[in-house]
Amino acid sequence: MQNLKSANTLRNVLFVLVMSVLFTSMAHAGADTTFDGIYTTVMDWLGGSLGKLIAGVFVIIGIIAGAARQSLMAFAVGIGAAVGIANIQSILELVVGATLEHAPMAVNAVQTITNGLN
Repeated sequence: MQNLKSANTLRNVLFVLVMSVLFTSMAHAGADTTFDGIYTTVMDWLGGSLGKLIAGVFVIIGIIAGAARQSLMAFAVGIGAAVGIANIQSILELVVGATLEHAPMAVNAVQTITNGLN
């Protein structure tokens, strides 16, 4: 039984190594521009009136869910979702489009989030 487990493990490791060698040419993070048009359109929608509408709906749903459950937690989730939608453009640009020029801002954000003191 032990030999079977180690054979499966060895096979899996070899498979991952072969696949990583074969597909290294595809590993160009951020170099593909296939969906730039769609990305720009969706980001414009979320940054415009549609994003404000979605954020407002999240707040209303949070208020209703908070009242129904008699809990502030449901209300807080609605507010958190609204804040996330309102700032989605900045968040995605910093996370997905992170380059060395944005690295200090990302480090500061992570430090602030992790310890809350800055």
